[in-house]
Amino acid sequence: MKNYVLSALLIVTCSLSICAQHKGNYDQISRQNVLHSGNATIYNPTVQQQINKTLNPSNQVFIDVKALQNVGATTYTAIFNISQIGPTADSTNLLVNQRIDAIKSQLKTIGITDEDFAVDVISFVPNYEIEVQKKLFSKTYTEVPNGFELQQNLHIQFIKTNQFETILTACAKNEIYNLVKVDYYIENIAEVYKNLQTKLLKLIEEKKAYYKILGFDLADYNVAIADDQYCYFPKDFYQSYQAFNSVSFEAINKKKGVTNVKKQTSYYYQPLSYENYDVIINPSILEPVVQIGMNIRLQYSPKPKEAKVEPIVKTEIKHKYYVVSPNGTIDIQALQTD
Repeated sequence: MKNYVLSALLIVTCSLSICAQHKGNYDQISRQNVLHSGNATIYNPTVQQQINKTLNPSNQVFIDVKALQNVGATTYTAIFNISQIGPTADSTNLLVNQRIDAIKSQLKTIGITDEDFAVDVISFVPNYEIEVQKKLFSKTYTEVPNGFELQQNLHIQFIKTNQFETILTACAKNEIYNLVKVDYYIENIAEVYKNLQTKLLKLIEEKKAYYKILGFDLADYNVAIADDQYCYFPKDFYQSYQAFNSVSFEAINKKKGVTNVKKQTSYYYQPLSYENYDVIINPSILEPVVQIGMNIRLQYSPKPKEAKVEPIVKTEIKHKYYVVSPNGTIDIQALQTD
C-alpha cells in the first residue's frame, strides 16, 4: 500500500513539474524592476471590472462584431547587412562578391536559388588617413585615401521557417552576422478580408434574429455603420523581459560583496489576444503569423413615429330666402354671404 501511495505522489509531483514548464520565464522578472503595491490581490482587476460591469438599458441597439484571422506567411525575406573594406575599389567589390557567392552555393542544397537573392548597395566610400609631410620650417597634414568601405544589404527569400537556420549558418560561415530584419509576405490578402467579411455578415444576421426574438424588429430602426480593417506583422508584437534574481545567498553565507553582472534581455512573441473577438480563424498557432482583422459596428435608432393627419371637415350651409310678391307668387333666391 505504501508503494502505491508513493507512486501516486510521484505522478502528481511530476505532473505539476511538467505543467510549470509551460509557463516560461517571462514573468520571472527581477524584484528590482517591478513596482509592488504590497499584498496585491491575485485576480486581474480588469477582468473583475468586466464581470461586475453594470448594464444600462437603452432604446438604441448596438451590434459590434470583430473577426481575426491568423495567416501564415507565403514567403519570408531575411535582410543581412554586409560591411567590407579593401585597398582598392575593385578588390573591395570582389571580396564582397566572393562572400555572397559562397552563401549562394551553400543554400542551393535547400532549394534557394540565385533568383531568391537581391543586393541593395547602401554606401561605397573611400577611407582616408592623414599623411604628414615635413618641410624645413613646417609640417603639412594631407588626407589621402588608404582604402574603400562597401556596405550592402543582402536580401534572401525563403518559403519555410526551417530554412532560416541554414541561412544563418551559411551567413555566419562567411562572416555575415548582422541580421537586420525578417519580412513576412502573404498572397491574396483580399481573399482573407473577403472571408472575414462573410463571417461577420453571417454573425450580424444571427444577432438581428436574436434581437427580433427579444421583441426588437430592426426593420423598424434607422441604422448607422462604421467599419475598419487592419493587418499586423510579427515584428510589431515582440516584448522584452529580464529573467533573473539578484539575491545572492552564497554572498551572504561567505560574507562577501555582491558583484553585479549584465542581465540578458530576452524577447518573446505576444500576438493579439483573442478575448475581444467574436470570430477567430486559425486560432492555434505554432510560429509567428500575420494577424488580419476586421471590425463592424452598427447602431440602430428607432424611427420617429409619423403624426396622423386628421382630415379637415368643412360644413357649408347654403342659405336661401323666399320673396313673396303682392300678387301671391313666390320667388326663391340664394342668399349672398360674401
